[in-house]
Amino acid sequence: MAEAVEIRRQKTVLWQDRKFLWLISSVAVVAVFEFLSLVGWHLPTAIGAPFFAVIILAIGWQTIWKGLKALAKLNFRSINLLMVIAVIGAFILGEFEEAAVVIVLFALGERLEEFGIASSKSALQSLVDKTPKTAVVKDDGGQTREITLAEIQIGDTLVIKPSEMIAMDATVIFGASSVDESTITGEPLPKDKHAGDTVFAGTLNMQGYLEARVLKTAKDTTLAKIIETTFAATRTKAETQKFIEKFSAFYTPTIIFIAVLIVTVPTLIFGREFEFWFREALTLLVIACPCALVISTPISIYAAVGNASSRGALVKGGKYIEAIGQIKAVAMDKTRTLTYGKPKVTDVISFGETSREHLLACAAGIESYSEHPLAQAIVTAAHNEKLEIHRVENFQSILGKGAKADCVVCYDKHHCIGKLPFITEEHQVQDEIVEKVESLQRMGKTSIVISSHGGVEGVIALSDEIKIESKTTIAELKSLGVEVVMLTGDNHAPAEAVARAVGITEVKAELLPERKADAIRQLMQKYGAVAMVGDGVNDAPALALSTVGVAMGAAGSDTAIEAASIAILNDRLELIPYLIRLGRKTISTIKINTTLAVATKLVFIILAIFGLSSLAMAIFADVGVTVLVILNSLRLLNFGTDKFQAD
Repeated sequence: MAEAVEIRRQKTVLWQDRKFLWLISSVAVVAVFEFLSLVGWHLPTAIGAPFFAVIILAIGWQTIWKGLKALAKLNFRSINLLMVIAVIGAFILGEFEEAAVVIVLFALGERLEEFGIASSKSALQSLVDKTPKTAVVKDDGGQTREITLAEIQIGDTLVIKPSEMIAMDATVIFGASSVDESTITGEPLPKDKHAGDTVFAGTLNMQGYLEARVLKTAKDTTLAKIIETTFAATRTKAETQKFIEKFSAFYTPTIIFIAVLIVTVPTLIFGREFEFWFREALTLLVIACPCALVISTPISIYAAVGNASSRGALVKGGKYIEAIGQIKAVAMDKTRTLTYGKPKVTDVISFGETSREHLLACAAGIESYSEHPLAQAIVTAAHNEKLEIHRVENFQSILGKGAKADCVVCYDKHHCIGKLPFITEEHQVQDEIVEKVESLQRMGKTSIVISSHGGVEGVIALSDEIKIESKTTIAELKSLGVEVVMLTGDNHAPAEAVARAVGITEVKAELLPERKADAIRQLMQKYGAVAMVGDGVNDAPALALSTVGVAMGAAGSDTAIEAASIAILNDRLELIPYLIRLGRKTISTIKINTTLAVATKLVFIILAIFGLSSLAMAIFADVGVTVLVILNSLRLLNFGTDKFQAD
């Protein structure tokens, strides 16, 4: 959390920053003297030398100290050493104004870099600011007291009043309310919370009173994990950043060597004036300072990571921002990625004299004793239709097949419910029933058959509901030129049905986790960069193997956050194409910044070689390009704002 404290120290409003205002004042002072020197007026040497020396030491003492240490160690890769050489050289020439301009503008450029980094991390800092420092707990005797988060233990009871920030991850045990979870999920709409629901640290209780049992200690909450992972991401360097840093390490000594040649070749070989070419060499050293080049990538990465986190996407490293921008294919799991992962009753088909309502009420009565997701979906459907669920006796679960029970309401008491093969073992099944089940299966639906001694009474069909945004997300990915493949452990029929519904043409079904990983290897051989999108649990091998692993619905799941390169906390599938666009925009921003910085350097290097530049021009150009690079990078903070506000 030390980084968070450092960001908090750096005021991101420049006009409230005393150091920045002091630098601006200093620039104004030295600019006046620089202008006067250009028209031929200089302070007398006895006054000018100490006057400008004081300014240089007051403003740039840190730069000078670092540069001298680099010189003592013969570290010619130091940017600060370039500045020291330029300042000393200007003093030797008697150009005191130039020396002051160089150091003051360099200090201003460094302050602007600090501002750019702090601004780019502002979205990350907002996460830290959401963390409460204390919470109210209730003891077994009903007494309440306010304590620090470090004192709270798992199992303690939190008291959460309206409009209070929730301090810990906890399970609601009393009360009902709506909670703003935008800190964690990025979702603007509050979520209703009742007994048994989970609430997260850093989220806002809206209007109701809640009591909740603590699930995790302060350092292990979902918000703490997000903060820890996000700040770690800013320390993970992107490939472009690594290349630029390596390039800069060789670049600076090369520039010093060229500067030496600019002085020695014209003067020693061609007998030209030493002072003129010495000035050109100093100009080269100033303009060659790679500030804008070095800063272009980290600020872009910080801004992009912060942008993603504000949308509910936790990116675990700068390299993954670049990587997702290079994705050529996306492999998606079906359940809980393209679908909600919750089966829903779609058809209730009765046979003979049994009514639809009677069939559903009887089935719900039997399934009310089961915890199976399909059973719970049938019970929910009966409740939604406000049916009076039948009372049953002698319930018996048959593992992997279905269940048996005696219905108190029905005339023919003994019933079986389950998959078709199980029903055929117990009761006679007509051909039309088999045909109906096969027809439903071709539609991607799961069939539950209900029978009694009199034969099959009906079929209840269920399917996993497709997410509303799945079809538009697939279409958007295709519009970006990204291939989409479904990898699922489900059967072919439901997999194909979902694929048709959302617009996916390539489906690989009935895959175990290790076979999903094999499929990812094949896709990477075919397309190169491949993203895997899954739920972060049974997709872990495929997530780890892919270029970028994206875990869906990871809020509250430590496993998902740790398994994936990117964790989607709010389960919004449309964030996948958004992240690809953000990654591409980040890459293009870095390229523009790098091109701008290098082009500026090249122009002034050429001017210096031909004796056509000046120190003042060089330093103004260097600061100017640094400011442009910072501003261009910070635009990534607002990338995609209009789209998500519209949502």
